[in-house]
Amino acid sequence: MLVRYRYRAYPTPGQTQLLARAFGCARVVFNDALLARRDAYAAGEKISDTQVQRRVVTLAKTTPQRQWLGEVASVALVQACQDARRAYRNWFDSLSGKRKGRKVGHPRFRSRKDNRASIRLTRNGFSVTTGGVRVAKVGDVRVVWSRVLPSVPSSVTVIREADGRYYASFVVEVADTPLPQSTNDVGIDLGLTNLAVLSTGEVIENPRYLRRKARALARAQKSLARKTKGSIRRAKAVHRVAVQHRKVRDTRLDAHHKLAHRIVGENQAIYVEDLAVSGLARTRLAKSVADAGWSTLVRLLEEKALRCHRTVVKVSRWFPSSRLCSECGFNSGKKPLAVRSWTCTECGVTHDRDLNAARNILVEGRMVAAGLAETLNARGGGVRLGLVPAAACEARTHQGAA
Repeated sequence: MLVRYRYRAYPTPGQTQLLARAFGCARVVFNDALLARRDAYAAGEKISDTQVQRRVVTLAKTTPQRQWLGEVASVALVQACQDARRAYRNWFDSLSGKRKGRKVGHPRFRSRKDNRASIRLTRNGFSVTTGGVRVAKVGDVRVVWSRVLPSVPSSVTVIREADGRYYASFVVEVADTPLPQSTNDVGIDLGLTNLAVLSTGEVIENPRYLRRKARALARAQKSLARKTKGSIRRAKAVHRVAVQHRKVRDTRLDAHHKLAHRIVGENQAIYVEDLAVSGLARTRLAKSVADAGWSTLVRLLEEKALRCHRTVVKVSRWFPSSRLCSECGFNSGKKPLAVRSWTCTECGVTHDRDLNAARNILVEGRMVAAGLAETLNARGGGVRLGLVPAAACEARTHQGAA
């Protein structure tokens, strides 16, 4: 399978200027490609990918307005055209229903004011060296090899983050690392009070990394709001805010990686609930939901399970895991979020809300894996049924009836 290996890069001041030029040229080519497709659509003209690339790269270099495109590697410009093509393809597939998931909007132009920038290079635009990576028309950029590349990379993306750090992200092919078979399986209930409660009874606290940095973030953003736009001090204030956000992001991602690695290593099958995170992110709990990082945790579970030959099964979001009694199966109805424990009126067993939900997810996940549960919901099946022909024996309405 293809995975990304990301390393910290340390370009020299001269290489930083060359990379900034490459970032800007790739941005211009991307915007020109979007504009060319938009103008062709407005004129009723059918334009191919080859024609777009010839217009915005090959022919543009011969014009006085775009002759500076020849100062950077053509590989980065071609990949920018491919990015524009992929953006339009995703939009069309989303409109037609070919692309699953939430709807993708119309491609937007890239702004020169974005603090994050990147270029992608294929094999003819870079080479891996002992001390780093050799980028076309930039030179040998020093990279700290924190781990050995498992294979020859097919492409590299040079990234400049908003906090000023540079990274080299390689796409490599790795072999699966199957783990010995295990007889354990676990159900996981994700939440906000506790990040995750396992059906085994283990409770994983929610660290709330963003809340921990709230004070430092407030100070940095307050200082940013006082700076004059376009000033050097404002640029430094933007950098300080980006550093705080990077610390939150990296800390959360590291914790999620370690948790997912441990759960996959201990269990043969993992059952989780298919939560509507994008919908919950539009409620009053949006900040807490984003801070928990449920989607990232589930994604890491799936990726690590695929490489280790484990199984991750998603239970339907409509399954009433918090309403059912894990002992007798009685449905006690909807409960407010403030209710953290309840007693079943049928069997009299007192349940912790999250632990009971995790056990129900475990049982339902086993049924889903065995093909015994109905998991078709409104996203997978048709909600509006078609017209059903009436049976011949049904009574008819008389023609003269009012």
